[in-house]
Amino acid sequence: QVRLVESGGGLVQPGGSLRLSCAASGSIFSLYAMGWYRQAPGKQRELVAAITSGRNTNYADSVKGRFTISRDNAKNTVYLQMNSLKPEDTAVYYCNQHRPKGDDYWGQGTQVTVSS
Repeated sequence: QVRLVESGGGLVQPGGSLRLSCAASGSIFSLYAMGWYRQAPGKQRELVAAITSGRNTNYADSVKGRFTISRDNAKNTVYLQMNSLKPEDTAVYYCNQHRPKGDDYWGQGTQVTVSS
């Protein structure tokens, strides 16, 4: 059974930084694209950043230049480095493991709050 466990969320002031981690187990981690999504209250879940098995990356326009996704296949972990955080980045952030047939796996989510 695939399990994704996020960590690293918290409260940070505007302009600050956080690094989210997602540890995966139960799958051959290196084979799959991984992503970070977020959902703010009253809004739909949206893709923040994704990284393929070949380490190609893509980002939502709203986070380009501020967020960086990376993966460490030896540690079965994907990271999201978030810099220059803004109040509108406040959301629950979810780790995703993408499966070609659509049966993606999700973590439980970690809260990120950007507020002074």
